[in-house]
Amino acid sequence: DLYYLITVKGDKRVDLKQFRKDQGTRKLSFASADDLMRIMKLIPGAVTPLGLLNDEEQKVTLFLDEDFNGGLVGVHPNDNTATVWITAAELIRVIEEHGNKVNVVKIG
Repeated sequence: DLYYLITVKGDKRVDLKQFRKDQGTRKLSFASADDLMRIMKLIPGAVTPLGLLNDEEQKVTLFLDEDFNGGLVGVHPNDNTATVWITAAELIRVIEEHGNKVNVVKIG
C-alpha cells in the first residue's frame, strides 16, 4: 500500500478531488487509526511529518505545500501537545534522509 501525507498551513483546506487530479494520485481517503499506528506510530489528531521517521518501510510520501518554501514549518514532535519549528528545507532533508519521498507542490 502507498500512503500520502499532505501538509499545508493551518488556515488552508485541501480539496482532495482537486489534489488527486493535480498530482495524479489514486483515490484519496483518510488512513485508519490502525494504519496510522502501524506505520507512523501515531493516533488520529497527532499526525505530523515527523511521524514519517517511524515509517520503517517508507510507505508514506510527503506532499508539502509550496507556501512553506523558504520558511518555517511548525510540526508536532510526535506528540500533539508540543510544537517545534523547523525550516522547510531542513524538514525535507530529514524526511528524505530517512528514505521517504517528498514532493513540494502547490496545494489549493
